[in-house]
Amino acid sequence: MGPARLPARRGLGCCALLLLLLLGGSGSPGTAPRPRGPWAGQPAPGPQRYEALRKHLGAVGALSKQYWQYLACKVWQEGCEEEEKQRRREGEAGWGFPLIGRDYLEILSGWYCSFGQCCETGDCRIINNITGLEAELSGQLHGQHLAKEVVVRALRGFLQSPQPHRALVLSFHGWSGTGKNFVARMVASHLYRDGLKSDCVRVFVSLLHFPHHNYVDSYKAQLQRQISETLQRCRQALLIFDEAEKLHSSLLDAIRPFMAQHHSKGQEDQQRAIFIFLSNLGGNTINEVALDFWRAGRAREEISLELLEQRLRLELQEAAEDSYAHSHLLRENLIDFVVPFLPLEYQHVKLCARDAFLARGLPYTEATLHEVAQMMVFVPKEEKLFSAQGCKSVPQRINYFLP
Repeated sequence: MGPARLPARRGLGCCALLLLLLLGGSGSPGTAPRPRGPWAGQPAPGPQRYEALRKHLGAVGALSKQYWQYLACKVWQEGCEEEEKQRRREGEAGWGFPLIGRDYLEILSGWYCSFGQCCETGDCRIINNITGLEAELSGQLHGQHLAKEVVVRALRGFLQSPQPHRALVLSFHGWSGTGKNFVARMVASHLYRDGLKSDCVRVFVSLLHFPHHNYVDSYKAQLQRQISETLQRCRQALLIFDEAEKLHSSLLDAIRPFMAQHHSKGQEDQQRAIFIFLSNLGGNTINEVALDFWRAGRAREEISLELLEQRLRLELQEAAEDSYAHSHLLRENLIDFVVPFLPLEYQHVKLCARDAFLARGLPYTEATLHEVAQMMVFVPKEEKLFSAQGCKSVPQRINYFLP
C-alpha cells in the first residue's frame, strides 16, 4: 500500500471516531448523556430518522475519503496519476466535491449541527446576531435614529416569531449617501456568517441586472427562478433590491407572490424571507421635514416615524403610474415598514470621516476631520445645513491627507 492511500484510511478512521464521540455525548463516565440535537426532548427517532441519518453519514464518509485522497496526492504526489486522469475525463478542473457538488458542504454542516451546538438556528450559515447589529448601528450609523430603531425592532420581532405568516418587507428611502446600502450590508453581516457573500443572500441592482425594458419578460422569469432557488436553498433568505425606483412594475409584480401570506401548513411555514428595497424616492420630502424642524429650533431626534411615513406615502402615491410607488407592493400593503433616512449634517460628516480614518488605521486630528467636512457640498444655499452627498464620498476624500 503506497503512502498516498494511508491518509485516506486515517481520515475515515478519524471521521468514525468523531462520530462515536458525538453519539456518545459528553460529560463524566457513569452519567447519562445530555440530549442534544434535533431529537432532544422528543421520542426516540423512528426508522425514517435513522434512514435519513444513514444517508447523511454516507455522504460524510464519501466527503472524508475524497478529501484525504486529495490531500495525500498534494503531499506525496505518488500513485495519483490514474485519479488525476479520471478527474480530467469527467471534466473536473482540479479537485472538487463529486456527485452533488456544494451540497456536500451543506450535508456536512447540517450533520455536525444536528449533534453539536455550532449554531442555534440549525443552519451554520445563519447567525442572526441582532444584539451585534444593534450595537454596530449605534456606533457607526450617524444621524439616523429612526432607521436604527425601525430596522432592529422589525428584524427582532420577525425572527422571534415561531411561524411568520409571510415575508418581512422593508423599504429604505432617502438621499444618496445617507446610509441605506450601509445598513443593508450590516443586516447581511449580522444575520449570516458570510454576509453579502452568503448563499442565502441575493443582491439585485436595477440598472445592472435589469437594464433594458425590452427584455422585461426574460428578466421576470430569471428573477423568479433566482428567488425560488434561494428560498429552496435556505430556510431564511435575504433579498436586497438596490435602486428600487428604477425597477419595472412587471418585475415588482413578479416578486409579489414571494411576499404574500402562506396558506399551507407544510415546509413554507418554516421558511423566512426578508426583502429590503433601497430607493431615493421620498428624499425631498424627508429633507423638507428635517429642515422645518431645524428652522423651528427643534432637534432632529424629535422627528417621528409616524409623521415621516404619512408624508412619504403621500409623495409615493403622486409618482408615475408605472413606478415602484404604484406597484402592488404599496397598494396591497405588502411593505411592512417604510424606513426614512434623514439628510446628514456637518457633525455627521465629521463622524463618517473619523470612521474612515479608523477603518484604514490612519491617524487624524479634529482639524483633519473639519477639513474633510469642509470639502463636501452643503444645501440649501442659504442654510448650508445638509450634505448633498451624505457620507458617500468621504472615504475617497481622506486620500488627500495621506502622507
